[in-house]
Amino acid sequence: MRFLFRLTFWLGLVLLLLPRAGSHSASDIGVIEAVSAAKSTVSDMRGFCERQPVACAVGTQTAIALGQRAQEGAKFLYDYLNEHFEKTGAAGKLPAGAERMRAAAFGQDTLLPPDRLPAWRGPSPRREAHLAHRARD
Repeated sequence: MRFLFRLTFWLGLVLLLLPRAGSHSASDIGVIEAVSAAKSTVSDMRGFCERQPVACAVGTQTAIALGQRAQEGAKFLYDYLNEHFEKTGAAGKLPAGAERMRAAAFGQDTLLPPDRLPAWRGPSPRREAHLAHRARD
């Protein structure tokens, strides 16, 4: 999901900076003015909680409540799908990554057995190569 947001942002930025075909009117805004406006908007947003503490507190509580509801909804959906797959005889055949997503949603350990295997280290050097290197010294 974050990939789509990033893609949309960068694509929009590129499209904004591309030169337009056709005539240019006196009301065109330059890149410097756009960047200046963006900076002032960000600085204004930083001071929002100082100017409107009640709105900031309500927004924080709303975000927390939405997060909790999303977590409850994910748990409900997981339980429903788990029961559905058990009834259809497809128990244990959840889509790839579903177990990891469930574990991440509920704050459990997300490592799977393949993730716990030691890293590949490559073949050990041959003894003959080591001896040949010593002979050159």
